Amino acid sequence: MLSKIENNLVSTSLDTLEQLANSLGVTISRLFQGYNLPTGGAQLVKSGQGMEVVRRGTRNGHTYHLLAYDQGPKKLFEPFLITLEDPEEEFPSFEHAGTEFLYMLEGELGYRVGEEVYTLRPGDALTFRGEIPHRPEVHAKLPIRFLSIIHYDNDEELHDHE
Repeated sequence: MLSKIENNLVSTSLDTLEQLANSLGVTISRLFQGYNLPTGGAQLVKSGQGMEVVRRGTRNGHTYHLLAYDQGPKKLFEPFLITLEDPEEEFPSFEHAGTEFLYMLEGELGYRVGEEVYTLRPGDALTFRGEIPHRPEVHAKLPIRFLSIIHYDNDEELHDHE
């Protein structure tokens, strides 16, 4: 019978599953732990293949590449590779749920968070609460590339950001 269940040759009742779980000393939910998870449990996005997305503020010379795609009903984080190439581009202030982490890869940027402007160069990191108004402000050295990773708490809702 176990072989038939394992090979999807027969359907089984909840009672039978409960008996199997009890005989194995586990809960029914433990029997299905990991069901439908991709093998390896990892997601690879190759260089240059992040999905280009349009966000509020996206214009010519300003691109967002999403580097991971949550497949569940609720997102826990959003990692973006952001490229700025237009020296004339001005940005509105952004506000959103969660905590944002920026990591500079290339160029130099003045980034405003609240009343403070932070100069970011390659290797610099900046972390702040998303509900504080923030935006790229000074394009000091182009092109500018940085990672923006937004982490959401379980009870926070997603709002459009940069």
